[in-house]
Amino acid sequence: MKTRVIPQQVIARKRDGHPLSEHELEGFLKDYLDGHVGDDQMAAFLMAVYFRGMRDRELDVLVDVMLHSGEVLERGGAGAPRVDKHSTGGVGDKVSLVLAPLAAELGLVVPMMSGRGLGHTGGTLDKLESIPGFRTRISLDRFDRILRDVGCAMIGQTEEIAPLDRRLYALRDVTGTVPSLPLITASIMSKKLAENLDGLVLDVKVGEGAFLSRMEDARALARAMVGVGAARGLAVTAVLTAMDRPLGRMVGNALEVREAVDCLAGGGPGDLREVVTELAAEMSLAGGVVPGLAEGRQRAAEVLAGGGALTRFERLVAAQGGSLQLSDKGYGLPAAPVTRVVAANRAGVIARIDPHALGYGVIPMGGGRTRQDQDVDPRVGFEVRVRVGDGVLRGDPLAVVHGATEDDLFIGARVIHEAVTVADGPEGSPLPQVLERITA
Repeated sequence: MKTRVIPQQVIARKRDGHPLSEHELEGFLKDYLDGHVGDDQMAAFLMAVYFRGMRDRELDVLVDVMLHSGEVLERGGAGAPRVDKHSTGGVGDKVSLVLAPLAAELGLVVPMMSGRGLGHTGGTLDKLESIPGFRTRISLDRFDRILRDVGCAMIGQTEEIAPLDRRLYALRDVTGTVPSLPLITASIMSKKLAENLDGLVLDVKVGEGAFLSRMEDARALARAMVGVGAARGLAVTAVLTAMDRPLGRMVGNALEVREAVDCLAGGGPGDLREVVTELAAEMSLAGGVVPGLAEGRQRAAEVLAGGGALTRFERLVAAQGGSLQLSDKGYGLPAAPVTRVVAANRAGVIARIDPHALGYGVIPMGGGRTRQDQDVDPRVGFEVRVRVGDGVLRGDPLAVVHGATEDDLFIGARVIHEAVTVADGPEGSPLPQVLERITA
């Protein structure tokens, strides 16, 4: 007969900084899945982990229990190298929307399993679902067929894949326990190991708009995920990229899809293109379709400029039930009924654009969640018109607020004035967009 752990004892031991045995941790996690440990107790445990961390062996147990709480995907006969990318999350991070079809156009199979908004960061699933008709919940059989037909597919976690992670992910979002190194590591790697990949590229964001604002913490997270992959036979490369300002100009679900389509059409902001090109080169190298990163960057830039990735994205959208109108200025995406231009109150230089403030700023407008069961309004968000270092005069536009109501415009204008600092000069140089590369 199985002996269950005592939940409050496990919570207290972790709270007090004691390492948990494999029996304690595995038992506690499995009892949560079985309903013998409640959400309240798991929330307390997550907070204890947030403050106390985990030893390497505890992290290994957490990853393995998450992974084996569900199924591992079959390869399904797709012969091309199977490579995915995952981001630790940021503000304005619409990279996956561009990268998945681009990587498929470069000769890879990309089985991308994404998440919803977490904390102040937007989620790829929420962005995709702003496309009319797009389905992120499909069967694994359908997922496999789309991979074979299109070369990429973008879905949320199914009931079959890492169900423990799916439950913990939602709980972390509403309990202030998102920025925990072991919890982030286990969440990402359990899903990616379930995808049965040949290679994995991680986009580890660093800065105020990321979950980890310090370089040393980002490096530690990158090394932890690379190590988890290496221990299980998966080659993982982590690329540290800047999130001390929003990525691109758009923040908000439908707005970010619009910007991603602009990028796929050969335009879009330069910082987004730079990150996409770098990660596409890393994925190409991981899949063995280029001999080196320089060749990968060149090939990715050529394909992005040529329009083939946009055609691939159209096929992906259609395969998953969605509809884009590329001849329409807004691509047929939902648009906010009211907008407001927010102007500078003084002349000066854009010294800072706070991505954290922008990310949290869309939540009271309906663009993010405060409860697990909440829907988001895909129409709302910000269109930032300035960059750090730009000179402005009084009355020059800083941003456009896209809102569902007049109240949203008032809220959004206040957020912009808090997030965008106009001063006599810059507060310092922005981080380079691509910072470091970490491998096993």
